[in-house]
Amino acid sequence: MDGSSSSLKSAALLEQMKLHLASDAGKDLTKKIGLVYQLNIAPKKIGMDEEIYVVDLKEGKVTKGPYKGKPDTTFSFTDNDFLSIATGKMNPQMAFIRGAMKIKGSISAAQKFTPDIFPKPSKL
Repeated sequence: MDGSSSSLKSAALLEQMKLHLASDAGKDLTKKIGLVYQLNIAPKKIGMDEEIYVVDLKEGKVTKGPYKGKPDTTFSFTDNDFLSIATGKMNPQMAFIRGAMKIKGSISAAQKFTPDIFPKPSKL
């Protein structure tokens, strides 16, 4: 399944992330971070009609569907909030404090999930 079958705006960014991870910069990221993140992204309300993506910074890939095994950290957010965090418009700590982002799993792993890991958007 690819991002084109998704109604989420985030799907386009995650498609770019796939390409980014295949680049040299992406390979450096996997060496540096080496963690697996599951993203539960809801169109409007956390927990409702979520689409699940895995950003695997161990293997250097992005896939759709739940992670087979235990991700280091699972994030839940709405489509718009995820885009704001990934593009640096919203501070991840503030998003968490305001309840715009929920975190399960390792908090130290979560702290490495910053806008720096995402490719700069060409256009979304």
